[in-house]
Amino acid sequence: MRIKTETAIRVLDVAHSFGEKEVLRGISFSVERGEILGLLGPSGAGKTTLIKILTGQLKPSAGSVFLGEYNMADAKKEIYRQIGMMMDHFGFYERLSCMDNLRLCAGLYEVQPQRIREVLQCVGLYEDRKCPVQKLSKGMRGRLALARAVLHRPAFLFLDEPTSGLDPVAARRIHELIGQLRKDGATIFLTTHNMVEAEKLCKHVALLYEGTIVEYGEPQEINRRYDHMRRLKIRLYGGKDTELPNTWESADILYEYMQKGQIETIHSTEPDLESVFLELTGRGLE
Repeated sequence: MRIKTETAIRVLDVAHSFGEKEVLRGISFSVERGEILGLLGPSGAGKTTLIKILTGQLKPSAGSVFLGEYNMADAKKEIYRQIGMMMDHFGFYERLSCMDNLRLCAGLYEVQPQRIREVLQCVGLYEDRKCPVQKLSKGMRGRLALARAVLHRPAFLFLDEPTSGLDPVAARRIHELIGQLRKDGATIFLTTHNMVEAEKLCKHVALLYEGTIVEYGEPQEINRRYDHMRRLKIRLYGGKDTELPNTWESADILYEYMQKGQIETIHSTEPDLESVFLELTGRGLE
């Protein structure tokens, strides 16, 4: 079945269970073409299960998923040529070189050989093209996994924890590549528990907890909804730390500290996705 739509991804009231264990329920959202949507949640929240449903690896117990005009419940093989995936397990042939690993994928997708050179240059691995995968660092493996995911120029790109365990330099390189892919027109679905990554890359984010989306919107918009969480962190001379609500009710206490010259440092803190998630669920994103 196909439907005509300008929206890249539509998820309609999806639920899924493994036996009696319900892992997703009432999941609905949409992603525009050329957008990055971030799905944030701790381990066990249902992120990987949702990716498998979106990419047709699992059929949901209830609800519908559309990628472009394709209903993934009965999608044909042509849609899979439009999907790229970078999962947290890399699945390379360890003794083969970077180049040879990509050649195998290129054969499956009928990609021209020059495209392999293009993607290796894009991810900064062309000089290491003859290096066996077993000798690559984790950051280099991550970049090779991204090269494999975009080798066939997919319209839909699914990235599951793409910077997990990477050092800041390698993570920044992955971020730059993801940003460029979005500019080139790919629709990107990103799962992460890194709220800094989500705020940097994503137009919208969905906070997933115990199989349910507990909050959705633009990162800064979500943070503004929880403006009541703003705090003043104050260190007094003598080493005492205290916090006050960043509201007018704290003015008298703050004035007293200042009048007595007790304040060594003062900082204003605003809510971020981590603190919002903590307020909503009682636990962090890790």
